[in-house]
Amino acid sequence: MSDAHPPLRSFGRLKSRPIKPRQAALVEARLPGLRIPPGPLAPRDLMPAAREVWLEIGFGGGEHMAAQASRAPDTLILGAEPFLNGVASAVRHIDEQGLTNVRLQDGDVRELIARLPDACLDRVFILFPDPWPKSRHHKRRLVQTDTVAELARLLKPGGRLRFASDVAHYVDWALEIIGADPAFTWTAARADDWRVPPADHITTRYEDKRLGDCAPVFLDFVRI
Repeated sequence: MSDAHPPLRSFGRLKSRPIKPRQAALVEARLPGLRIPPGPLAPRDLMPAAREVWLEIGFGGGEHMAAQASRAPDTLILGAEPFLNGVASAVRHIDEQGLTNVRLQDGDVRELIARLPDACLDRVFILFPDPWPKSRHHKRRLVQTDTVAELARLLKPGGRLRFASDVAHYVDWALEIIGADPAFTWTAARADDWRVPPADHITTRYEDKRLGDCAPVFLDFVRI
């Protein structure tokens, strides 16, 4: 038996309120067909005609992911989220909008990332991840040196990574860690580039709650 410890969880609770019976039935019926299959994965096998492949890490309730998928029906969007209520909400959005270009990982994104081949992604979104605000919990934040290195492996040259948060310390943390990876360059040229939501951003209900300690900040990086 290996002595290696599993990676620290970068997410908190897996479920909050009970999932309503109708939504639970929808999840039971639809999630098996939407779930990303196990084993080694070539994303384009899931959608051979896909123009691009995007990954949203921690899609929350799935609003942003579904809206992006609706805007870009020729793009395959992979979404990962361990929170069961969020997965149920995403399944509902996918079903209601009749989306055929979204596949889901209902669990830790790091398990999915480990199965993806090099240079297979055109875009990655990390939007308002759990900030783990206490200093002793910072090691649980999703944005870490090794995770950023894995994203650099997965993104094609010219691929884009977007990080957004409304927690000032996490913004500084992400800018330092992602900026330290030589595979990425920050695209900002002026303050509005991080203060103003990008033209293609979709605001979610969570973002509107303004639960953080600063206005939302958007950091866009390009894979060199």
